[in-house]
Amino acid sequence: MQTDHPTARPTRDPAGFAAFYEQHFDAVLNFVTRRVDSPHLAADLTADVFVAALESAHTYDARRGTPAAWIHGISRNVVNAHFKGRARERQAEARLSGRRMLDDQDVAAIEARIDAGRAARGMAADHAALSEPLREVLDLVAVDGLTVREAAHALGITATTARVRLHRARKALRSADQTRTATRETLLEATQ
Repeated sequence: MQTDHPTARPTRDPAGFAAFYEQHFDAVLNFVTRRVDSPHLAADLTADVFVAALESAHTYDARRGTPAAWIHGISRNVVNAHFKGRARERQAEARLSGRRMLDDQDVAAIEARIDAGRAARGMAADHAALSEPLREVLDLVAVDGLTVREAAHALGITATTARVRLHRARKALRSADQTRTATRETLLEATQ
């Protein structure tokens, strides 16, 4: 409500801001209540306007307009932000409506995928840790489907050397898998 007192300017000083608040409260509340239909929402938005005004009081420049114009600009921004936020909420709700929530089977399937991905990353790391000669034989036999004799011929080594390398590669992968499994079980026990 405007009075015969000089117009209070927005300031961060508590006494100065209190005077500004008193002079502009009714105008802001009227502005807000013309735009919303809930008394609780009007009270909340009015409070938000004055919080925003207090936080940005240092930006007020008298050359750009009166304190009344400044607070009305903030009021407009706060109300518009509220309605934009509500519109985003409604759009999100509309996108989610009709979609089912995750049930126990869905969660179990997601956990299985995560576990499979973890196992695959572990195997890839174990594979990468093998020496090049062991990895070459293993890849030719396990991935490319060659026989040990064919892999040996492709690598220019004897079949016996290929068999030994393949055995060592498999043994190293089994050992790494057992270590990873034991570590995982230890961690699970520690968290229970």
